[in-house]
Amino acid sequence: MTFADLGVPSSLVQILEQQGITTPTPIQAATLPDSLAGRDVLGRGRTGSGKTYGFLLPLVARLDASKMPAMPRKPRALILAPTRELVGQIHAALAPLAKAAGLSSVVVYGGVGQNPQVTALKKGVDVVIACPGRLEDLMGQGHADLSAIEITVLDEADHMADLGFLPGVRRIMDKTPQSGQRLLFSATLDKAIDVLVKRFLSNPVTHEADSAQSPVATMHHHVLHLSREQRVPVLVDLTSAPGRTVVFTRTKYGAKALARQLNKSGVPSVELHGNLSQNARTRNMEAFHSGSATTLVATDIAARGIHVDDVALVVHADPPVEHKAYLHRSGRTARAGNEGTVITLMTDEQVRDVRDLTRQAGIKPVTTKVNGPDHPVLVQLAPGERTLVPGGLVVETPTGAGAQGARAGGGGRNRSRRRGKSTGQGGGQGGGQSRGQGRGQGGGQRSQASGTSSASGGQRRRSGGQSGGSSQGGRAHSASSFSRSR
Repeated sequence: MTFADLGVPSSLVQILEQQGITTPTPIQAATLPDSLAGRDVLGRGRTGSGKTYGFLLPLVARLDASKMPAMPRKPRALILAPTRELVGQIHAALAPLAKAAGLSSVVVYGGVGQNPQVTALKKGVDVVIACPGRLEDLMGQGHADLSAIEITVLDEADHMADLGFLPGVRRIMDKTPQSGQRLLFSATLDKAIDVLVKRFLSNPVTHEADSAQSPVATMHHHVLHLSREQRVPVLVDLTSAPGRTVVFTRTKYGAKALARQLNKSGVPSVELHGNLSQNARTRNMEAFHSGSATTLVATDIAARGIHVDDVALVVHADPPVEHKAYLHRSGRTARAGNEGTVITLMTDEQVRDVRDLTRQAGIKPVTTKVNGPDHPVLVQLAPGERTLVPGGLVVETPTGAGAQGARAGGGGRNRSRRRGKSTGQGGGQGGGQSRGQGRGQGGGQRSQASGTSSASGGQRRRSGGQSGGSSQGGRAHSASSFSRSR
């Protein structure tokens, strides 16, 4: 089955092929024939299952076929999403498709000045990709009129329900023509979503693929049972291995504190949570995308809204409260058919909660008792040579700004972290493969190199099995503060 077989126009198929996308995912194969035919569609699929192209392709095809010009203040298509990061990523995926069809677009969300958004709407755009709050503000000011909307998309509808956005979504949807096409995508379908479906979708076709309740086969789940004071040293070891890592904490304070601890220990890290300004969030995500920061420490704001390729490892530094959050957090890895590893850190007092959590999530993790960062299971779960960068990624917080700016420090931008498959000849010996591809190779030995370190940015490499403190304090941390209760 190809995209052309599903009815995708040849011009869009070419754009996908240029990006190496040739085979539809299950949710795309299920929904595209109906959505391209103009029917209302209700699609259920996990985050990372390919829902974005599942709605972008029919949206662009429909607008291109109708050949209507962009009108001042009256967009022709609307995509609603729950987070600013997700809005930005949808916009990035849309850009090459829109360019091929000659369509214009704008992102609309809060946390930044509204003037550029107002200017774009006044000039006229075909597609608006928006968070509900800011869009309602602009509608109330008379800058956006939804009476000409031909197709409306609700992405991550269940997450919008969780965040309390549904009243605003209903008010926005009420301003779109009933005759327009409507596509609703969600990882789960519950009563809140059913209200939207009954009110706004006309004879919808329902398709399910890659349900959020069914764990990904290529995702390997592990629980590390350890003492409270060993959590930071173990995290330093895991995150200093090659590849991208996302670490989840339960609170915004916890994310900030843990990012600071990891940087101090030599792991270039950035944070993502609700206390950051939009500029800081964008800057931190760019650092993570570019590789100048190899670890992202986040609250649940990132569980659905962040789409980053090649995340080999997800760590629940604080186990989430509910199983849906566990599945959505874990969905940052094992995307698009790739393998990935999910690790939950569990202390004695969390044993019962984690057992209940994994049972409800439908997974059977491998549990290992870990007495510190020297345990051999760590190099099996995160293969490769451990690399510490003096100073990590230096993080500066402007006084009173409530936001963080990050700049590379201690050579963070110039370090070279090999993504070698770990073998019995020592971690990091074979280049060119991601850490996720190195799973199951037996871990191998952690190699120790002398390395160099200087204020101008040299690297520090150490054996992952080394005990005792490093000059960065990586082993000196004891009781961590990132799991303080709310």
